[in-house]
Amino acid sequence: MTETLHIVGGGMAGSEAAWQAAQAGVPVVIHEMRPTVGTFAHRTGSLAEMVCSNSFRSDDSEQNAVGLLHWEMRAAGGLIMEMADRHRLPAGGALAVDRDPFAEAVTARLRDHPLVTVVDEEVTALPADGHWIIATGPLTGSALAQAIADEAGQDSLAFFDAIAPIVHADTIDMSVAWRQSRYDKGETEAERTAYINCPMTKDQYEAFVDALLAADKTEFREGETAGYFDGCLPIEVMAERGRETLRFGPMKPIGLTNPHQPDRKPYAVVQLRRDNALGTLYNIVGFQTKMKYGAQKAVFAMIPGLQEASFARLGGIHRNTFINSPTLLDAQMRLRSRPHVRFAGQITGVEGYVESAAMGLLAGRMAAAEIQGHSLAPVPAVTAMGALVTHITGGAEAKTFQPMNVNFGLFPPVEAKGGRRGRRERYKIYTDRAKAAWTEWLGLKVAAE
Repeated sequence: MTETLHIVGGGMAGSEAAWQAAQAGVPVVIHEMRPTVGTFAHRTGSLAEMVCSNSFRSDDSEQNAVGLLHWEMRAAGGLIMEMADRHRLPAGGALAVDRDPFAEAVTARLRDHPLVTVVDEEVTALPADGHWIIATGPLTGSALAQAIADEAGQDSLAFFDAIAPIVHADTIDMSVAWRQSRYDKGETEAERTAYINCPMTKDQYEAFVDALLAADKTEFREGETAGYFDGCLPIEVMAERGRETLRFGPMKPIGLTNPHQPDRKPYAVVQLRRDNALGTLYNIVGFQTKMKYGAQKAVFAMIPGLQEASFARLGGIHRNTFINSPTLLDAQMRLRSRPHVRFAGQITGVEGYVESAAMGLLAGRMAAAEIQGHSLAPVPAVTAMGALVTHITGGAEAKTFQPMNVNFGLFPPVEAKGGRRGRRERYKIYTDRAKAAWTEWLGLKVAAE
């Protein structure tokens, strides 16, 4: 009888790992502490619940590294990508997801799988034997986090993650705001109008920045330091880096034309992206925040079009734990001191829903292969999957290791034959090379013994 794979955590990584292993014929038990034990960010007991943005970012598999990762996961029969495609929302060139139906669909598919069992319980210690994947994500329970830190012989690394607010669409003043995707991206009218835009004049922008800087903010406990992931900085932290930072970041006005004042270019624009299929909820893009709730309501009311906005959820901030993977994990994502334990997802130091699910996909396949008596061939470093797993298992500098999104800087460079290549040509070479290598890897059965 095939041994069982145990997975701790039912987020993106744990769900994908369970699916991949079960599809390979390995019995799986998912140990998920929710809803028995809640967290700051989660609202439900669903697997693969989205707690921050509802976007999987760019879906362009020829010019974008995360779009390439989407392609690789689809090619591997990934559950997360299948359900994301099924519950997709218009979002221009991005892949945005109707978060609750998406999570419910992932949960139903896994609970209905004959080889998957979901147990609602908290795991508080590293297991002594068996086959395990730790995929507890950024909000690992304190007891398990301490057990991991004790095993590693050092403190776990940590940074802070911020959550953007969500607005009720019918409370946005559309006599001021308008619908348009940047540069009118999207093949359909729904995609080209997937975002709601709120314009600002120079005076309004300057007053908004002043209010951000002066607002009451969440204080850290004594001994905590604010290490943020650069891809998810609180908006007020961005403002502290310079008064124009926001205008060249989430509030950039380029690629947009205000139909209410077509002859006047906005100085800055706040964008909101659809958050559910009904179009009743929109999240404020890039507006992660550590402002206190009262301050958020006052500051966000300064945004033209949001003066009377009602919030389905205000922003927040939480501690995000991850391990020093280059030091602790081998190339098979196993804990060097306990090879029967693998790690996957954000706790390994990848950042983002897609990257987390991707590492779950690999961990699930690696664990299933091991249980069945063989090992997988090394994942080609020229693929998006390979670039990520190489980075976290030895490619990154351990002393300065920080969470990382997938990006072409992690890939082996393209040779510049025939002179310097343009960016679009170079990225196309990266993605063509990756797709060929990933397709070949998926066709391999086992590594040479």
